[in-house]
Amino acid sequence: MAESAQFTEGDYYQACFDSKAYMKNFYSRPEGHSEEEGYLTFVLGCLSRTFSTGQYKGQRLIDVGSGPTIHTVISACEHFDELVLSDFVDRNREEIKKWIKNEEGCFDWKPLIDYVCEMDGRSSSDVEAKLRQRVKQVLKCDVLSENPFHPESVEPADCVITSLCLEAASKDLQTYRNALRRVAKLLRPGGALVMLGVLGETFYCIDKIRFSCLQLSKADVEDVLRNLDFTVQEFKIFPAQDQDNNRVSDFEAIFYLVALKSTKTS
Repeated sequence: MAESAQFTEGDYYQACFDSKAYMKNFYSRPEGHSEEEGYLTFVLGCLSRTFSTGQYKGQRLIDVGSGPTIHTVISACEHFDELVLSDFVDRNREEIKKWIKNEEGCFDWKPLIDYVCEMDGRSSSDVEAKLRQRVKQVLKCDVLSENPFHPESVEPADCVITSLCLEAASKDLQTYRNALRRVAKLLRPGGALVMLGVLGETFYCIDKIRFSCLQLSKADVEDVLRNLDFTVQEFKIFPAQDQDNNRVSDFEAIFYLVALKSTKTS
């Protein structure tokens, strides 16, 4: 199995991340990858329940580290006028843009959109059209940079989503803390942070290419959020269902959380 001798950082992703294989392997169906059974349905269900309340809404939502995917904003798109998606890898951003323009050969997100819309009680064709209309920017994003969107500058958002990004980009806990601090700056005071991530994971694979992951605990994540003055509204954990037979990753659990940024302006 191909793997890097050290933590896989940005250059490795730019060279080795296969966007099409990633989508095909992990997002072709609502059940997700056969060796990570239940992961994707858990994530989509959590996002549906969070945004169907109508509690989290506003002008702008930023998705930090979208990869080549749009699944994290399917439930949210009804509640925000402007969606900003982002990723470090050039090919990932191109895949999103191809889907927005409905170009030939773009990935088929319809199975996931249909699944989410059935939960949300909405028309999938309406949601698909709304998603394409409301994604206003697809930006280069580097969470290790003080301004992740340099040279662009984005106004603070009402909601920020980040999924499977920070632990993949951070080689140690201090780097993770700094990355989450930068993500927090993208939120307005009182705004909502929605985070999806993995606990106890050290690697994941796309076909036979192996990528590193920072091994996190629930306490690690809670501690970072507390120090950034977030108030956690919910923190859900979905344990790995068949860890011994999972060859594509070694996560112990998936977490999903919603936290509110302090209203202090300092």
